[in-house]
Amino acid sequence: MDSGEIGATTTKYKRVLLKISGEALMGDQGYGLHPPTVQRIAQEVKSVHDLGVEICMVIGGGNIFRGLQGSAQGMERTTADYMGMLATVMNALAMQSALEQMGVFTRVISAIPMDQVCEPYIRRRAVRHLEKGRVCIFAAGTGNPYFTTDTAATLRANEMSCEAIFKGTKVDGVYDKDPKKHTDAERYDKVTYDEVLQKNLGVMDASAIALARDNHLPIIVFSLDEPGGFRGILSGEGTYTIVHS
Repeated sequence: MDSGEIGATTTKYKRVLLKISGEALMGDQGYGLHPPTVQRIAQEVKSVHDLGVEICMVIGGGNIFRGLQGSAQGMERTTADYMGMLATVMNALAMQSALEQMGVFTRVISAIPMDQVCEPYIRRRAVRHLEKGRVCIFAAGTGNPYFTTDTAATLRANEMSCEAIFKGTKVDGVYDKDPKKHTDAERYDKVTYDEVLQKNLGVMDASAIALARDNHLPIIVFSLDEPGGFRGILSGEGTYTIVHS
């Protein structure tokens, strides 16, 4: 793996966590998984993995079921959240399948034990997978209701000693207002955790931002729709916003 070792010395980060929403896997559909979109995102992950970067992932479940929406329709919040966690496992298995078809060894690790389909979350084992060059996809959130996958991503990134969270979105950074609705929206190159909370910029929910801030974990917001964007940022290029202290 000489090329991987060379790549690791030229990238800004050695170990990162990629957080994407479940909706990112829908493509242009209104629901579920769009296999070509899953494969495209897997290709982005593989291109960064080929640099020698250790990658873990957290994928939301909003393309299948969102706990908050379920509870808004009269379902008990705890039950709705557990259903949302199960949706993230389905997304994680789809991403694992796409990555392994490309020759990238991948482990799905669930906060809710389900031994027939994936591994239970054991921190030291997960770290070992990363050290061996496997992509780890953390599923089922934190295993607890009332916590979002944003919070799960920040928690796992800290536990895995990741150097940054990469949040893939539909836009190329953090804006002062929705750039799809407002033509005069301005993009931030850098923004502090406190500004994100005070201005309600919607990068992640408040508990995730606070957890990142308290552990000095930078969050890099970039466009998942831009081919090569993920790899470009790790090579010191591209357009993005960094949230830091």
